[in-house]
Amino acid sequence: MCNGCRSEKRSYYCENLCKMYKCAAEKGIAFCGECSEYPCAALKTFQGEAPHRIELWQSQQRIREAGFERWYEEMVDHYRCRVCGTLNSAYDMACRKCGANPSCDYVSLHKDQILQQMANPAKRG
Repeated sequence: MCNGCRSEKRSYYCENLCKMYKCAAEKGIAFCGECSEYPCAALKTFQGEAPHRIELWQSQQRIREAGFERWYEEMVDHYRCRVCGTLNSAYDMACRKCGANPSCDYVSLHKDQILQQMANPAKRG
């Protein structure tokens, strides 16, 4: 389980293999979108590897515009079931609590791309 780049609880990949977190820390920035080299080749590769990263570019732009806290609030809403309010993930095609389909706005917008990426394990990070 991973709670994201800025958390104390990161997955094995994020803790040991992720180049972006270490790069941002070395440059003294909080988000890749603040970097003069944005978007770098490593970030472009990272974005294409997993369904939950489809909106990476939009997220970086929104963080720059509105700040992390506002963006985070918007993302919680973006991943909430419109029927029961349960927080779902990019991998939940139907709500994990009530079964509503799609599970959230994110899945509604990107379902075909998510399923395509999930069907091709070689592209997942």
